[in-house]
Amino acid sequence: MNISADFKGKIVLITGGTRGIGKGIAKSFIDSNAKVYICARNAPKEKIKNTTFLQCNVNDPENIEDMFSKIIEKDKFIDVVINNAGGGPMVPAEKAPPKLSESIIKLNLLAPLNISQVANRYMQKNRGGNIINICSVSVLRPTPGAAAYGSAKAGLANLTQSLAIEWAPKVRVNAVVSGLIRTEQAEDYYGDEESINRVSKTIPLERMGDPNDIGNGCLFLSSDLADYISGATLEIHGGGEKPAYQNVIE
Repeated sequence: MNISADFKGKIVLITGGTRGIGKGIAKSFIDSNAKVYICARNAPKEKIKNTTFLQCNVNDPENIEDMFSKIIEKDKFIDVVINNAGGGPMVPAEKAPPKLSESIIKLNLLAPLNISQVANRYMQKNRGGNIINICSVSVLRPTPGAAAYGSAKAGLANLTQSLAIEWAPKVRVNAVVSGLIRTEQAEDYYGDEESINRVSKTIPLERMGDPNDIGNGCLFLSSDLADYISGATLEIHGGGEKPAYQNVIE
């Protein structure tokens, strides 16, 4: 269930909004009456109802400028930007080629910075706004097998705090730490249904998150209810990860 919030008249952009968590965030804002733009490198196979798709390579500053120009030309404002696009393969640090590490850091840290800079420029000129960076539990713990990804997400959380100070009071900047979320790609990461159920039992609330859980967090941070929240990191992870000693006791 979505939190009670009406975003009628608000213009929202979600990067990587064509699938997974991004698609769930888009649905939450659609259900709250926002006008929603989604962007990705490739168009979705099926049109996502009540969204406007903009093709954009978020690693390309010129693509980013062009995307925002189209939004502003059509709607004059941009109220909420969700930096959701990201990810990276599991590769042990000793085997990760430098170019791969660079590309992962570029996508998960530099792209959100570049997008935020352009968003802030328009927000400062107009009626202000909200920027939300989607991080992961890698911010809270080591990420063996994905060192570059974890480091980039930790950097994104720190970036959130810095931008919140620099761009206040007109623009609020916050982060969401996403736990294990069950998306349409869940089986690629966690295995079959039995494996997913085992993973779910390790979470205190005994279920993996739903993309709408992240969407609801973004709705809250973008709403008037969060007017005094900036530079914060909202953890949405079902209680986090149990300490190792509990596995021994249980």
